[in-house]
Amino acid sequence: MITTPRLLLRPWQKSDLKAMAEINADARVMEFFPSTKTEAQTQEFIDRQHLQQQERGHCYFATELRESGRLIGFIGISYQDYDAHFTPCVDIGWRLHPDVWGQGLATEGAKACLDFAFEELKLPELVAVAVQQNIASTRVMEKIGMRYDSSFDHPVLAHRPDLQTCVLYYARPVK
Repeated sequence: MITTPRLLLRPWQKSDLKAMAEINADARVMEFFPSTKTEAQTQEFIDRQHLQQQERGHCYFATELRESGRLIGFIGISYQDYDAHFTPCVDIGWRLHPDVWGQGLATEGAKACLDFAFEELKLPELVAVAVQQNIASTRVMEKIGMRYDSSFDHPVLAHRPDLQTCVLYYARPVK
């Protein structure tokens, strides 16, 4: 588990499905993704995170508010191997409920994950990818010290030309 002043980033629990499915079904949250997700698709996502946690010691962690224990989404790091010039890699990402947007929670949690990746896991690099229009996510990348690398056409989004152009950011440990 990773704790910050306001957040707990932890392994997924069975009781997280309903809240995460609600977040994944919200069109505002999924604006820069090909579609919203069903409860079954959310369960598949959670299952993949469980497996990655077991195999690699990290995942997109379930993220809750420490004060209330409420699940607000995920923040974490995930192994990626889709066909791109920078893969395989470990990427940092987040998806939060809209009622907590604008409070600095993504930045707070992502910074803690960056520290975890470099200090505990000793990873040599993290990347972050966002659809070019997703200015809020690129702001978080910059706030946590990531640097712009390039833009590219995401192969997973080839069927969505309106979303295909993405930006790539990276971070490396400070030596």
